[in-house]
Amino acid sequence: MKIFISGGTGFVGGHVTRELLHRGHTIRLLVHRRSPELPGVEQFEADATRLESFRTAATGCDAFINLVGIIREFPSRNITFEKLHVEATANALAAAQQAGIKRYIQMSALGTRPDAVSRYHQTKFRAEELVRSSGLEWTILRPSLIYGPRDAFINMLADQMRMAPVMPVIGSGSYRLQPIHADDVARCCALALEMPDTVGQCYELCGNDRLGYEDLLDAIAAAMGRQAPFKPHIPLGIMSRIIPVMQRLPQFPITADQLQMLVEENICDGCWKKTFLFEPRDFREGIREYLMPVRT
Repeated sequence: MKIFISGGTGFVGGHVTRELLHRGHTIRLLVHRRSPELPGVEQFEADATRLESFRTAATGCDAFINLVGIIREFPSRNITFEKLHVEATANALAAAQQAGIKRYIQMSALGTRPDAVSRYHQTKFRAEELVRSSGLEWTILRPSLIYGPRDAFINMLADQMRMAPVMPVIGSGSYRLQPIHADDVARCCALALEMPDTVGQCYELCGNDRLGYEDLLDAIAAAMGRQAPFKPHIPLGIMSRIIPVMQRLPQFPITADQLQMLVEENICDGCWKKTFLFEPRDFREGIREYLMPVRT
């Protein structure tokens, strides 16, 4: 199968591309700028937010995978949830339809729902609604926090621990996450393409390990070969007032949207395993592979 991927050059996209190539598929990637090509991978230089730049790019492909998404907005650079979630999805659907492609996979996010509070989830849901009404043979994947060697969140926390063994915790720290490895997300994506029963279905993807935020911090420290960090608690009410002001600084590590998503938890029931028939990787083992210090 020849598969067109938008958003395929990012963290998750690299895992999806490798999984599809391993399964014998060929890939055409939408890229901002060309890089050395891999065997089985074509590149099409365009902008996912400008349909005119890639309207016919998927011609000759059998399926379309849309992985475009951001976790943080930078309005001054025209990087917004509206453009990258909603408009880019509308463009992806139009390009698929232009190419006569019926099979379509949309990467969404766990927590996406019609009554979502965060702008991130609101725009993800609007993108899902476009997919559901497209007339294509769609499958939607909603992964939990995705981790792996090039992830943003786990590596950010690890970098903070390397600077100092103090990790401030907002609120109670009891809110739970259920991370899933990028390889497992990629495997579900590839399997969904190959399984007709997944058409018209939405799957929430999560790992087996359900951890409170404080437990997550301790697991990261252990993977790095360190003692559990000191975790002073900062009242949620205080941070709710500080973050909307400080998030204007690009280097500030959290936004009001991200805080909302953190405290409302990120867990699922794991029913996806009944469809895709494999067990996800163990979180502690998975992060150890890239956080464990190199011994010399």
